[in-house]
Amino acid sequence: MEDLSLSTLIWLRMARFVQNSNQLSNEHLRRFGLTVAQFEALAHIRNFEPITQSELAEGLTVSGGGISRMLARLESEGLISREQDWKTKHISLTAKGRELLERAFPSQQRQQASLFDDSLSEDEKVQLHALMKKLYDTSRKRGENPQE
Repeated sequence: MEDLSLSTLIWLRMARFVQNSNQLSNEHLRRFGLTVAQFEALAHIRNFEPITQSELAEGLTVSGGGISRMLARLESEGLISREQDWKTKHISLTAKGRELLERAFPSQQRQQASLFDDSLSEDEKVQLHALMKKLYDTSRKRGENPQE
């Protein structure tokens, strides 16, 4: 195996961190009967409701088929409602979905924050936040202009 550049090592470490963080979150959210993907969908719906299925898929960067299956499950569990308005489905949280998210959100937020609070100083967190924002902004620009 050839020597990897520092940039490649950083990317690999970030990917592994996200994967590990998602695994820990899935274990944590299991007590609420949710996966990370379902939690993120419910939180996104809460923030933008009523939201269309295509807007939700775009916001979560999930395929149309993947979002349809997830929404069918969330709807069958009574966590969301979908209302058809001609060709467009509008999605909102039900009272049950809102109550579940109100219980799960603070717990999940504490669990995720602890990953940073337990290992980074305040200065390191500020620096990491600025660096991650810079990387995110660059990646968004590349997504808007893929030929660059």
